[in-house]
Amino acid sequence: MQLQLPPCAHVPAPYTGPAKAEVLTLRQRHCNPAIFTYYQEPLMIVEGHRQYLYDETGRRYLDLFAGIVTVSCGHSHPKVLARAREQLDRLQHTTTIYLHPLMGEFARQLALRMPPGLDVVYFVNSGSEANDLALTMARLHTGHHDVVALRNGYHGGSSSMMGVTALQTWKYPLAQGLGIHHAVCPDPYRSPYSGGPEEIARQSARDLAEVIRFSTPGRIAAFIAEPIQGVGGTTTAPPNYYRLAYEAVRQHGGLCVADEVQTGFGRTGDHYWGFERFGVVPDIVTLAKGIGNGAPLAAVITRREIAQALAQRLHFNTFGGNPVSMAQGLAVLEVIEEEGLQENARVVGGHFKEGLQKLRARHPLVGDVRGQGLMLGVELVLDRITKEPAPSQTAALWEHARRQGVLTGKGGLYGNVLRLKPPMCLTRADVEFALEVFDEGLGEIEAGER
Repeated sequence: MQLQLPPCAHVPAPYTGPAKAEVLTLRQRHCNPAIFTYYQEPLMIVEGHRQYLYDETGRRYLDLFAGIVTVSCGHSHPKVLARAREQLDRLQHTTTIYLHPLMGEFARQLALRMPPGLDVVYFVNSGSEANDLALTMARLHTGHHDVVALRNGYHGGSSSMMGVTALQTWKYPLAQGLGIHHAVCPDPYRSPYSGGPEEIARQSARDLAEVIRFSTPGRIAAFIAEPIQGVGGTTTAPPNYYRLAYEAVRQHGGLCVADEVQTGFGRTGDHYWGFERFGVVPDIVTLAKGIGNGAPLAAVITRREIAQALAQRLHFNTFGGNPVSMAQGLAVLEVIEEEGLQENARVVGGHFKEGLQKLRARHPLVGDVRGQGLMLGVELVLDRITKEPAPSQTAALWEHARRQGVLTGKGGLYGNVLRLKPPMCLTRADVEFALEVFDEGLGEIEAGER
């Protein structure tokens, strides 16, 4: 049965471009094969409006995966677009060797939203570049080279960041010989340790301390981690983990880097930044994705004495701080506050998580529901005791949701986690529709296996 999306007054413009088959053929012929598409039948998106996307036929989809592709205010937000158009009419580009009023103002506004002391900003183009620059700063400031990251983490697609990343698809391919080390992921659901969440946090922090002590003696520059792991399956640490982890890193002279590329700007609901829910203050914070609502924009924020180390080298960025991205980023901050999107993430995200937990009570396939605000994960397993992953069932649910008009992500070490990161303007009606779709899909999959 085809379920009906909540009503929407927006009418997409008629599509008059090349046919989908032609678009696919051109892409297969001329684009690198590493650029893959989602779904068995690739989806072509030609228009967006807030939390919805439209294909070339005019069909509407609820986008529950927008957060991974930077949307915080919603697709084609009128205020954000108007600010970008206005700046395009005046000046599209100038490098940082010249002054422009928007760069300093945007940096100031970001600093105002950070804990005291984190008030120096460097703008770049992507999360990968931001994390790379953060580690460069840490190495220059400490005089050390080694970096420790968490297993299951994701920090970007550049060659240096693929070494830091520890997903099964890459499995440390670039880490060897680069001074990169990985500590146990503190996720309570799949931890190698026993006990409650707080005990798992203590043992995970102890593993981190041992990695630092034995693998990087006197050489640690930085520890980098996501407050909630995104690509790795929306895994989140117990509340006491990062306090213990940061203490261990700082005792050995390292800096703590919070990768807020996916968690920042109010997405977790209770706090503006993901690290705040753990009661810690990083030495360096990296931002991207939601910062620009679709603009190629990212940032590194740190303390003055750490930033000063970069001034030892000639370092500039051709597009970082360009006027159009600065205008768009400032508009995003305004919209988040004007429309109460952080509170919406808290309230609607809480309703969504509660609904997903009810699905878990009804469907044995659902092993775990986790996350915070509008960054949620649903892990499917074949057996709740053994926690054997259910990747094929996850793929089946993922495809079912797409057929019903709901777009989600899929990730985790075993490809068995539905990743839910919608635009922060998501409504309760959207949530109810998505829950109905998931409920129907899970029921069909489970019935087919009986």
